[in-house]
Amino acid sequence: MAETRLGVDDLIAPLFVREGIDAPVPIVSLPGVMQHSRASLRQEVAELRAMGINAVILFGIPAHKDAEGSQAWAADGIVQMALRDLRDDVGDDVVLMADLCLDEYTSHGHCGVLDDHGQPDNDATIELYGQVAVAQAEAGASIVAPSGMMDGQVLAIREALDEEGFHDVAIMAYAAKFASALYGPFRDAVDVTIEGGGDRKGYQQDYRNAREALEEIRFDLAEGADMVMVKPALAYLDIISRARAEVDVPLAAYHVSGEYAMIKAAAERGWIDGDAVALEQLTAIKRAGADLILTYLARDLAAAL
Repeated sequence: MAETRLGVDDLIAPLFVREGIDAPVPIVSLPGVMQHSRASLRQEVAELRAMGINAVILFGIPAHKDAEGSQAWAADGIVQMALRDLRDDVGDDVVLMADLCLDEYTSHGHCGVLDDHGQPDNDATIELYGQVAVAQAEAGASIVAPSGMMDGQVLAIREALDEEGFHDVAIMAYAAKFASALYGPFRDAVDVTIEGGGDRKGYQQDYRNAREALEEIRFDLAEGADMVMVKPALAYLDIISRARAEVDVPLAAYHVSGEYAMIKAAAERGWIDGDAVALEQLTAIKRAGADLILTYLARDLAAAL
């Protein structure tokens, strides 16, 4: 009689692939999650596929970073190479998504190229996002996922993709991405530190604002987004619910690194039943209205479900 069903096919597995390593490297603040080599990533995706998980999203850690983040769109960039590997392995049986941002690739840790004040230059950045989108599409991505929260990013990406003939490559926009304190383990995973101890409050959303989040979602849909995302998930169930009531496109939610790490840490101490809490939390995200959930719990839940 349960009203809400959580299935393996609701889950998207975020995966990290690192250039220049021969074996997976554990991420201490994300127990059970790895920085993968190209070879171990292929094995991981094959195993996830066998468990019923049919979508993954890739994040890259390059060997070298620069001020522009040029490895984000290089043909031999780590994500582009990994996409080609996986497309050869799984064909169309697994939906291959790629995070589209520059922070993993820039020496300063921001999501775009910087202006004279040390903040991302919005217009210069979205031009580069178009290049990244085309590179990812050429490498085999079915869906690109811009996460930089730059104004006009979806339109710039859609135009770049269409100009190169990638009309069928979809855009999953991080439309309501908040300047949250829950991203710490993720930044460990991608080796990102913001230069000078800065933050992203100038372009990510204020966690106190709900109406603004809905407006950002409307903007992205008007620019051509095929699906939209709320990030983080648990502390923003109200945003997910309000978005679900307003939009008809697929709605994703990102159960982020800090949310995952808190479950794992408490479970390790015996304070909670980690598996039960994980299932309860992700069911709540689905109940709030999310169609798709990005979560580091994907493997654990696939086994449980």
